[in-house]
Amino acid sequence: MVNRKTKKILIGTAILIALFIGIEIYLRCYWGFCDAVLMQPSDKFEYIAQPNQNRFRFRKHINYNEFSMRSKSLSPKDKVRIIGFGDSVINGSTHTDQDSIATSIIEEKLKDKGVRCLNVSAGSWGPDNCYAYIKEYGDFDAVAMFLVVNSHDAYDNIDFSPAVDVRPNFQSKQYKLAIWELIDKLSDKYLIPYLLKKSPTEDYIIKGDTFNSGFENFYNYTKEKNISFFIYLHPDKNEVKNGYYDDGGKEIIKFCTEHNIPLILGIDFEDKNCFRDAIHLNEHGQRVLANALLTQIEKLL
Repeated sequence: MVNRKTKKILIGTAILIALFIGIEIYLRCYWGFCDAVLMQPSDKFEYIAQPNQNRFRFRKHINYNEFSMRSKSLSPKDKVRIIGFGDSVINGSTHTDQDSIATSIIEEKLKDKGVRCLNVSAGSWGPDNCYAYIKEYGDFDAVAMFLVVNSHDAYDNIDFSPAVDVRPNFQSKQYKLAIWELIDKLSDKYLIPYLLKKSPTEDYIIKGDTFNSGFENFYNYTKEKNISFFIYLHPDKNEVKNGYYDDGGKEIIKFCTEHNIPLILGIDFEDKNCFRDAIHLNEHGQRVLANALLTQIEKLL
């Protein structure tokens, strides 16, 4: 017969196992642990999301197609393709549901015209990363391209410093246990900033003192290919408060003026209610971005 002490141990063990399983299921099914967006390194554009991902992460749906675009798969039935390029602002990251990012909103509004608005982006990408993507994959017969940039992008140059499996949000494989992922990432580098809606530090790293070559390359490429091209200059929250762009933003404005590139000044559309942190847009901000971009896209169409 099982004595009382052994019985208590068995009951306690069973409770702990049940608790462990319950927490594991809760973290996976409700919060999307062990379902992170996975990244892969590139010797052309530093890093990018792995292709063909359908994730549910922190209550948001995130999709990447066969070309690592944060968009639905391409189809031969696509009538018109427009490509938006940029960093985590246009990407939306795991903070923004797939249907709520600006490119998805634009695509939904123009679906009756057969317009696809594709999203090529990754956190901390500059225009040179974006142009390197075009050199690798081509332009997908796009009739128009646009860059969503901010003042930091003026001098944010590719340096190929290790990112995948080095930076907190750039993992290449899933954790085996959701509880272990929670424990491992419960730090000031990952989960706490997410819950407090703070920006990751890499979005503010300036990687050089040379004006980003991607601006010139986009201008030359689209001119040669007869592809319409424009730029959206997204302000950070401090620029919105001040009412003017920092020096990097002024350099981008100067470049667009000298090259006669259509430029949308986001500072004319965005306000403090558009932000979820110092630089990134919340879902309201994504709608504001979409509407501002549509003003130029509809002219092109």
